[in-house]
Amino acid sequence: MAAANEVSSAVLEENGASITGDFSSTTVPGLYRLDSSTGHLLRRALQRHQALFQESAVGTGLTPPQFAALTKLAELRRVTQNRLGRLVAMDPATAQGVMKRLALRGLLRTEKDPMDRRTVVLAITLEGELLVQQARQAGQRANQRLMQDLNAAEQAMLLALLRRITD
Repeated sequence: MAAANEVSSAVLEENGASITGDFSSTTVPGLYRLDSSTGHLLRRALQRHQALFQESAVGTGLTPPQFAALTKLAELRRVTQNRLGRLVAMDPATAQGVMKRLALRGLLRTEKDPMDRRTVVLAITLEGELLVQQARQAGQRANQRLMQDLNAAEQAMLLALLRRITD
């Protein structure tokens, strides 16, 4: 924990912020600065990761949301569309569109739950399995490229903090 605190302090000092979370301008106290906004920086990091993923995943034809859904489906094998959508942080309308496109490509199959005909159950196909193996490598390359300027402790801290604020 001491090493993590040292890394935290060093990162904060390097970026002109204090340990108390003061990310405001030093010239005008309390001024909201976009370049110090957590939401803005997270959006920029997401955009960068998506671009890196698209470069790495050329040939898979998967978008980041499709990759997330197919990867989670490969882990679970069989799951309802509603649950899969929640697990990969998609609203129901987005999940429905993503799953439809994956099914049209033959990467997953859909069936109605015999106990509740309103419920759609998804299962990954062999084609989906093969593609997700290739796409996982692309995802790993994108992650590595995104975090290449961070040392191992900083990478672990970033992941831990992101999990903490998204749970």
